[in-house]
Amino acid sequence: MRHFPSIFIALCITAFSFGQTKTYKIGYLLDKNSTEIEGLLKELSNEISAVVGEDAIIEFPQNNMLVNNFDTTIALNNYNTLVQNDTNIIIAFGIVNNAVISKIGTYEKPTIVFGALSEELLKDQTLVSNIKNYTSIVTSQSYTEDIKLLQKLSNPKKIGVIVEKAFTDNLPIAKTFDDIGRALDLEMRLITFENYSDIIASLEDIDAVYLAGGFYLSDSEMQQLANVLIEKKLPSFTSNPVKDVMNGILATNHDQSELNQFFRRIALTVESVVNGDDLSTLSTKLESKSTLTVNYNTAEKIGLPLKYSLIASTSFVGNPKEIVADKTYTLVSVMQEVIAKNLELQTIEKDISLTQKDLQLAKSDYLPDISAGATGTYVDPELAEVSNGQNPEVSTSGNVTLQQTIFSEAANANISIQKSLRDAQQEKYNSEVLNTVFNTATAYFTALILKANLSIQNQNLELTKYNLKIATENYEAGQAGKSDVLRFKSEMAQNTQQMVEAINQLEQGYYTLNQLLNNPIDTKIDVEEAELQKGIFSNYNYEQLGQFLDDPTLRIPFVKFLVQEAIANAPELKALDYNLKATERSERLFGAGRFLPTLALQGQYNYEFSRSGAGANFPQTFPALPDGYYTVGLNVSIPIFNQNKQNINKQIASIQKEQIEISKDNVTLNIEKNINDAVLELINQVSNIQLSKVFEETAKEALDLTQTSYANGAVNIVQLLDAQNNYLQAQLASANATYNYLQGSMQLERSLGLFFLLQDESERQAFIQRFLEFTQNND
Repeated sequence: MRHFPSIFIALCITAFSFGQTKTYKIGYLLDKNSTEIEGLLKELSNEISAVVGEDAIIEFPQNNMLVNNFDTTIALNNYNTLVQNDTNIIIAFGIVNNAVISKIGTYEKPTIVFGALSEELLKDQTLVSNIKNYTSIVTSQSYTEDIKLLQKLSNPKKIGVIVEKAFTDNLPIAKTFDDIGRALDLEMRLITFENYSDIIASLEDIDAVYLAGGFYLSDSEMQQLANVLIEKKLPSFTSNPVKDVMNGILATNHDQSELNQFFRRIALTVESVVNGDDLSTLSTKLESKSTLTVNYNTAEKIGLPLKYSLIASTSFVGNPKEIVADKTYTLVSVMQEVIAKNLELQTIEKDISLTQKDLQLAKSDYLPDISAGATGTYVDPELAEVSNGQNPEVSTSGNVTLQQTIFSEAANANISIQKSLRDAQQEKYNSEVLNTVFNTATAYFTALILKANLSIQNQNLELTKYNLKIATENYEAGQAGKSDVLRFKSEMAQNTQQMVEAINQLEQGYYTLNQLLNNPIDTKIDVEEAELQKGIFSNYNYEQLGQFLDDPTLRIPFVKFLVQEAIANAPELKALDYNLKATERSERLFGAGRFLPTLALQGQYNYEFSRSGAGANFPQTFPALPDGYYTVGLNVSIPIFNQNKQNINKQIASIQKEQIEISKDNVTLNIEKNINDAVLELINQVSNIQLSKVFEETAKEALDLTQTSYANGAVNIVQLLDAQNNYLQAQLASANATYNYLQGSMQLERSLGLFFLLQDESERQAFIQRFLEFTQNND
């Protein structure tokens, strides 16, 4: 009980202190309002409340937020309204409010005017200072520097400058941009607007667009404007923060940190009022650091190549994975198209056509050989005279000859051999189709991996820039040495090079796909994302396959079944079987077949067209020969001894047969090994998918903690770099895990001699049924 008086006194003092806390009502004066502006005001109000803390109670009455809609008379009335009501602090934003309030001269209540003006306009504006109850916080930016950056990005000749009409009514905007145009050798055309439609109607006859205004456009209006500019292929640059770029504008030189810095200065100024400080003694100009930010996707859509020299000093928004393409492929479409268009396959198809012609040529040995001839003869008259009409002085005649093979073991063997060689060539084509489809699937997944790598390298570069900012702030605050800043600058240079390499590697990946698909190499293509249980993979149970292989009790019989299927499907084995069949036929030909006779029919018809001169007539005692006559003969031949070539050829065929059988055993062994290797690789990737997610999550959490600790001086730069590199590796591993698993599935399917993605449902069900039958027969 002896402590009760002390506790009572403390409670009384605390209650008295709370009772003395003053309440400040803040009023906002705006040129225009929108949902986006209200969101920014909420951020500002939260910042003010956080900075002031418990020093005072801060209220933001809704009825103290007044809008003038760019009307100077309403702006003055709004200010007087807040002066006359219970508002304690007036915060005004906008060109019109700035122009009106700065001319009042004397201020009954603390008045804070804030806004953004370019350095060019600041030369013509007198920043009011040293006036009681008044301060003007202005962040400077440079129209000239913005336009120079726009020149670096797109090299325009005529730029349309978009700005609210209220700006031109209150500021020397026209003269400012005329001066900038003369200095930079550019033609500048003002596009003044009061609403969104005014802008759209004035975008002709320009090469690029600069938004000197547009801060009050809504997000939807800015997105619509960006889409119109993209459609017209017009590069765009905004003087507003990075939000415009996120909505589709090409670039800005002002990031979100400027806005945060702005809000913090206003909050500190309000705190000064609460603490009783005189506003006239506060700084008016807020210096900010510029950072070029480019929308990667907008640059792609308007066909603007980004200069590598700008990458190190540029931040990117957008998704590098989203590519403007003439063709976008799925894995199935790329597999189907490569079969139809690949030049290597077309070459092998011609080999099939050639072997078909060889077969036709072999069969032609059984077609008749018919020839016709004509002869004109002149004989010495003296000889003709004594030839008894057999050789007239002048005669003409013709003949038709027929040769027809009736039976030939060599011809039969050749036909059989050519059929087998044709079928073997077809299987060689089938094998090459499998190889080409697999290579294309590999190129497809490689492109996806390279897309993910580009995105991650971009994030890593941005992370390094952020860490450099922390290091710079620590150095300026005396918490770290300059070596940290230099180390991060060196790291940023390396990351920039890695970013450039990632861009070029992705291009090379697309070149490979274009080559396989027989597209022009520079064709703009893209590949759709491949995810388990989504899109084309949703009906193919690839994830279930991994789970199945992960169970040791099921894996062994399943692998045996896969080996059996692979051996049955393998076109390489089928080709060897056909070659073996051809060799066996040769062996029979040069064995017992050599004793089979060759039968051929021969026939000829002769006709004498004319005879004249000496000896043209037969003697009366000789019968006249007919003008036309024919002969028919049957030819039978049996080879008895042909320089021992028959025996040698038989031995050669036997050796070739043994060679093919050895090759079959080797291919079968390779198939079994490839199946087992592919299964083990899939098991590795199943584990990798799960572990890489954990790796990425923990690496990200560790990086966040290390960044915070480094900012507070608790850890050194080496630990931060280790955490960043660890996170980079974790991101790459996580992004590639699914692709590697699907790539492993493609490898297994290639070894199986089929691709499930190219099969119809009945074929897939037949495969499952065969497995079920296999398990039942091998219990």
